[in-house]
Amino acid sequence: MDIILSNSSDKPIYEQITSQMKAQILSGSLPSGEKLPSIRALANGLGVSVITTKRAYSDLEAEGFIATVQGKGSFVAAGNHELLRERRLRQVEELLAQAGEQAAELGVSRAELHDMLDLVAPEDLE
Repeated sequence: MDIILSNSSDKPIYEQITSQMKAQILSGSLPSGEKLPSIRALANGLGVSVITTKRAYSDLEAEGFIATVQGKGSFVAAGNHELLRERRLRQVEELLAQAGEQAAELGVSRAELHDMLDLVAPEDLE
């Protein structure tokens, strides 16, 4: 599991961990059922506090991305990959709808909005 933290990011460290783990789960690089590092091991590996990694794992569990089994550890949640992906797609659609509404209020054309999206979308998005 590769997690890269940035002190210059406007996101708190726990959110950086959470979002990167979600992305790895959704992409399949962290497959269903895979055992995750313990909270303490992840904290040591990343050089952050245990409280930070505990918050990230707690958020991931609350959103259904991981499951924790008492005495055994945390695992990538099994069987709901498509449901999680659909939930995330719905969030993206809602954000795009908000952007569209704001663009319409400003008189931005659909073509201009497409150009803006092309400019802000990550380079590796195809």
